[in-house]
Formats: sequence, structure tokens, C-alpha cells
Amino acid sequence: MRTLLTYGDSNTWGLVPGSRPAERFPWETRWTGILQELIGSDWRVLEEGLCGRTTVFEDALRPGRRGVSTLPGILESHSPIDRAILMLGTNDCKSVYGASAYTIGRGIELCLDILEKYVNPSQILLVSPLYLGDDVFLPEKDPEFGTESIRISRELKYVYSGIAHRRGTLFLASSDFVSPSPVDDEHLDAEGHRLFAEAVAAAM
Repeated sequence: MRTLLTYGDSNTWGLVPGSRPAERFPWETRWTGILQELIGSDWRVLEEGLCGRTTVFEDALRPGRRGVSTLPGILESHSPIDRAILMLGTNDCKSVYGASAYTIGRGIELCLDILEKYVNPSQILLVSPLYLGDDVFLPEKDPEFGTESIRISRELKYVYSGIAHRRGTLFLASSDFVSPSPVDDEHLDAEGHRLFAEAVAAAM
């Protein structure tokens, strides 16, 4: 059996849009679970999603979210890994980090540097994250984001595409296939998970 690692944030964890405290879609509804069904029993999908995870930024309020720091242990734990999907960057758009799309791209490359020690670049799918919705920053949604966050989230597709081309990884822009739920303008709803899983399966 071959292994496929999925490394991401709350949209890989399967957070139900707008739920407080956070609720999680069941395995069969999450895109990772649907992907498992689509690619069959020859593969084992390893789900490593964490709410708030960034590429390189430390969340002062929630320790352990810095993706580049936690990735090495996860890779060693699950090794050998045949393929991997890397989808981070949404949380890097939060106002507190003040990061440009270029800086976020530098962060995702540091994650790729680590990932490529375990997985051949041709077997890595780099995914640019969802476009944040126009009202994501409202108090009832996620005020950790601002209006600038929305613009930056839309630039990541082009930054990540260039990185994938240069490094020889596969690339998928999630925003070409899915949009966040209008409930919170940040997370996939159940239908979004299904559509995204289908797009990932076609890209692999």
C-alpha cells in the first residue's frame, strides 16, 4: 500500500464553517476522506490538518501552528511517504503577520525544502489556498483578517504557480474549483469538500 500525506490547515482538518467552538465534518464528508474513496484501497491517505497552521509564522495565542517546525516530525513519523499534498497560506494572510504574498511564498518554499527530503518533487502537489471571501473580516466571521488579507489571498495562486513550475512540483489552484462558504468566507462547506476532492484526484 502506498501513502499520501495531506498537510494543511483547518480546511484539511475539516472545520464546519462558522462553528464555535470548532466542529469537524465527519471523515466521509471531508475532502481527505472523499479523496480516499476516489483513489482506492491501493492508497492510504494520511490526514494532517491543524486549525490555524501557517507556513512559518508563530501564533502567539495558539502555540504549535508553525508548519515548517512541525512538518519534520510528521514526515519522520509517517515515513516512507509516496506522495504529498501541501496546502497552507490562508492563515499567513492574517493581519497580525503583515506578510505579502511573496513572503508567504518564501514560507511555503521552506516547507517544500523539508518535504522534498522525503518525497520527490514530481510527487508533491502544491495547492494554493482558497480566496478569502469579501466579508471574512466582519466581527461575526474572522476579524483576525482584514481587507488587505483578501487581496493577498488572491495573489497566492500566481506566487505558488511560479514556485511549482520552478521546483518541478505539481500545482493546483483550489480557487479555480471551490469558494469558501458564505457563512464565514473562509472554510469549505460539505459540497466544497466534495468538489475539491474531485479536483485533487484529477490533478494527482
